[in-house]
Amino acid sequence: MSADDELVVSAGVRIPAHELQWRFGPSGGPGGQHANRAHTRAEVRFDVATSPSLRDGDRRRLLDRLGPVVTAAADDERSQLRNRRLAADRLRRTLATALVVRPPRRPTRPRKGAVEKRLAAKRQRAARKRDRRPVRPDD
Repeated sequence: MSADDELVVSAGVRIPAHELQWRFGPSGGPGGQHANRAHTRAEVRFDVATSPSLRDGDRRRLLDRLGPVVTAAADDERSQLRNRRLAADRLRRTLATALVVRPPRRPTRPRKGAVEKRLAAKRQRAARKRDRRPVRPDD
């Protein structure tokens, strides 16, 4: 991702590269001299709250679901460039998932036949348990 590029999140959301903040550091774990000296871990941050490239509805949705700053990191590869691409893709996927508008839930009721069937089954179970009880002699 060069300085002229932009992160395409969805059809209507594009984030210019200058709005992304990058940090690099050494990857954790074993790996010898390369892992200890090379800063291949890539972390990208996107400030949702102050971004001018977001529409108000998208900004509200992202703030509600992800908070004011979204971060993605990658240290899977030995190359910083590949880790940059992975981190950018993870950020893109996170933002795209949070921007999906979920349809409102419509409460439903069980059908009359289903209610009757459930109550008939309850009566049948109750009768079966009642028949298992020992018979008490009348006093």
